[in-house]
Amino acid sequence: MKLTTFLAPGGTAHIGALLPGEATITDFTAADAAPYFRSMLDLIDAGPAALDHARRLVERPGATHAVSAVARQAPLPQPRRLRDCLCFETHFRQSRANRYLFGIGTQRLDPASVELPRVWYERPIYYKGNPFSVVGDGTDVHWPAYSQVIDYELEIGMVTSRGGKNIPAAEAASHIFGYTIFNDFSARDAQYTEMQGGLGPAKGKDFDTGNAMGPWLVTADEIADPQALTMVTRVNGEEWSRGNSRDMHHTFLDILAYVSSDETLYAGEVLGSGTVGGGCGNELGRFLKHGDVLELEVSGLGTLRNRIVAPHVPSPPPFPIRIPV
Repeated sequence: MKLTTFLAPGGTAHIGALLPGEATITDFTAADAAPYFRSMLDLIDAGPAALDHARRLVERPGATHAVSAVARQAPLPQPRRLRDCLCFETHFRQSRANRYLFGIGTQRLDPASVELPRVWYERPIYYKGNPFSVVGDGTDVHWPAYSQVIDYELEIGMVTSRGGKNIPAAEAASHIFGYTIFNDFSARDAQYTEMQGGLGPAKGKDFDTGNAMGPWLVTADEIADPQALTMVTRVNGEEWSRGNSRDMHHTFLDILAYVSSDETLYAGEVLGSGTVGGGCGNELGRFLKHGDVLELEVSGLGTLRNRIVAPHVPSPPPFPIRIPV
């Protein structure tokens, strides 16, 4: 199923699923008073029996709405926890090769010459994001006033189905509820300034509307192989990049096994894949502008659209950013 959270008439948040034909949503919350249809977290918590009930409402819908008639939120508006890994080698190399973003000139290195730390090959390192700043498809993303360089990240978010600790990779698939497109927007100048201090990212990632997810939360049974999904970026209709999740050095199963090492995971957490190679402006030397419409498309997961708005006069950057023309 392609699950969604949306505002029903009257402004109350409901959950439902996309029906065949992709023009109509079945409204689980309006059709049945079961407590697990109150929110997406409630549905995830309730387990397989609740999902079976939801599937029956897809087969025989009760209340429905046109997709175009409702305001869709992120399918999981407030995940229990949000972590983002760094699993694509090409992204890591190309990001480090663009030296001008570190304020040390316009030199652009050969990505193949960039040496990556050994630890990156050994484990899916990650940072923890802000689960309170999640927005959905069609939402305007507000450029933070302290930044002059706003960027995007084309990723896949995996959502957990149940708790666990020390989960073996061989058993991790049973802990996956589904997948969604994930974009942790980045204030690049702020990010690279603060990370010189040995911690971060902090304000480079943490601002309202900074984490976009959607348009759907696609249940795991619909994705035959999550490590074979085409990932495309378009800005104002122009294709900027194209990649594939097969290039993840650490798989989604590896991520679950590592993150759960001596730490309990809970249902409804989001674990990001990290940015696909070429999937951010940082790698390309191209950045977003006020009014740009960003489209991130992943096969089987849909297309996540957001518009960039800068309702402020950006302050001077923390250090000189020299972006090649």
